[in-house]
Amino acid sequence: MTREEACALLDGPREVAVAKILELAHKAEQWDRQSAPAADPLQPSATVAPFKKPAAPRRRRKPGRKAGHPGACRPVPQTIDAPVEHRLETCPDCGHPVGTPIRSHTRLIEDLEPGTVNTHAHTVHGHWCGHCRKIVTPTVTAALPRATLGLNVIIYSAWLHYRLGISVGNLVTILQQLFGLRVSAGGLTQSWIRLGQTLAPYGVQLEQAIRQAGVLHADETGWRVNGTTHWLWAFCTEDLAYFRIERRRNAAVVLAVLGEIFDGLLVCDFYAAYNAVETWAKQRCLFHLFAELRRVDQRNTSIPWRDARRRIQRLFQDAIRLKLRRPELEPSVYQRRKRRLHQRLNDLIATRFADADATRLIKRLANFRGEQEMRTPVLTRKVCQQNRSEAGPKLTHCCCPCSARRNSADTSRSPSCARSPKQPSSASPSRLSARHPQPKPPDTHRLPLRRSFQAAKVILTDGSQEARRSWFHQCP
Repeated sequence: MTREEACALLDGPREVAVAKILELAHKAEQWDRQSAPAADPLQPSATVAPFKKPAAPRRRRKPGRKAGHPGACRPVPQTIDAPVEHRLETCPDCGHPVGTPIRSHTRLIEDLEPGTVNTHAHTVHGHWCGHCRKIVTPTVTAALPRATLGLNVIIYSAWLHYRLGISVGNLVTILQQLFGLRVSAGGLTQSWIRLGQTLAPYGVQLEQAIRQAGVLHADETGWRVNGTTHWLWAFCTEDLAYFRIERRRNAAVVLAVLGEIFDGLLVCDFYAAYNAVETWAKQRCLFHLFAELRRVDQRNTSIPWRDARRRIQRLFQDAIRLKLRRPELEPSVYQRRKRRLHQRLNDLIATRFADADATRLIKRLANFRGEQEMRTPVLTRKVCQQNRSEAGPKLTHCCCPCSARRNSADTSRSPSCARSPKQPSSASPSRLSARHPQPKPPDTHRLPLRRSFQAAKVILTDGSQEARRSWFHQCP
């Protein structure tokens, strides 16, 4: 609209001018909404202000179970610790004396009792050894060397901090209010440092076990050490979790942990540092792939892209649907459908697309476990402001794996192409065999370090180093 047209509109009828102004305002609002930069699909929700978040979509169905479903309740306890009898001598309504009970019923109540602090005086007697010609003393296994806090306090507090993400200040309050134990924040952190020094050899064994894994998940996230940006790396399997804090975020860290050749399946995102390692196979994170599809949709609306996107989305939706239906399908039917999906994937990779985004994403051809194991360290990063000294990364490196929760023997979440670490790779590229021989498979009895309160206590209380070393390989 030119200036002359606008002046002519104002000189005309008032209602016509008002209607035209409202129409133009509506078009301007629509244009502003369409031209506004869309949110990144990978942007964390916590980084968006609450008043800027859109309203949540309405639920399609009511929450909770459907009407008429079978009831569910807590299981009945197997043991009764203490029976309690409740009797009346007078009526609670009128105060009249009552006779003997004529009926009774039993209620089972599970409750917690306030903790108590027990102080033990350990008298250590020295004995003269005529053979060694010196005084020998027994080892006190109730606490770490030169420590005044017992193993229960140190391990329990370290588990709460490194596994559940509770801050050190809140831990001091918990120990004082629930157990009556007065301890300072510095005393806890110093005890954890000694704990990390004791567990350091097991971190080396854990790193060696990670390299022998058949399926390995890898991820990294930012971390601060005394105000300086570092990176927390996580390498995880179904049973193991190995954390490492490094100053760099490049391929050198991946090569230091996995080596130049990893004879297994590496599950990771699209970060280029993981491409420096030659693997038996690489599987990309499905969430990152779908997020990239949404990100390209915001700037690319061409027909070739929409055709490629539809084929990619249908393929992975069918794969997810087949994974969910696996328990109800016959093994032969499942294998036949899986081979069909693999054939569709090969056809998709072999297709030459005219769109550049489609060609780029095809080269990148499931919940990512590496990011699942990252959730607790990320929560700790938000609550506790990471580390304030150079000893902090070493402590996190040792205590995070030992506090990680060990999963059950459920392998249904493993990728269909996953293989056991005890089986040699039959599909390894010839260049891997030429450059590096197949690694020796680990012993079949190798089990991961148990992440539990009792197991950590067994490690620290056993006085024999040889017994500790064999315990790592033979967890009960």
